[in-house]
Amino acid sequence: MTYVCSPRFAPGQIVCHKIHGYRGLIYDVDGRFSESDEWREKIEAYQQVEDMPWYHVLVDGESHTTYVAEENLELATGVDSQPDIDHPLVRDFFKQTGHDSLSARRSIN
Repeated sequence: MTYVCSPRFAPGQIVCHKIHGYRGLIYDVDGRFSESDEWREKIEAYQQVEDMPWYHVLVDGESHTTYVAEENLELATGVDSQPDIDHPLVRDFFKQTGHDSLSARRSIN
């Protein structure tokens, strides 16, 4: 995959959403927006969809995932950076490799 700009984050990293404040685990990266035109129309009212990396995120404490533009994420720090993500799909994508680390079960992108 060709990235318009290099992604700042990678699968397995814990991030926080800058606006909504939730914490999550990145499980996949798209080099540019790749959802449907219908999805694009919904979000363009709030932000411009550009050729920037977008991330698939498992939301901590929830059962849904999100699709987030890089500009809306920041790397989690302190206690928020601990890999104890409560999401039903964590084990589908990652395995625990140590007390504080996760490893992808397979290459996603």
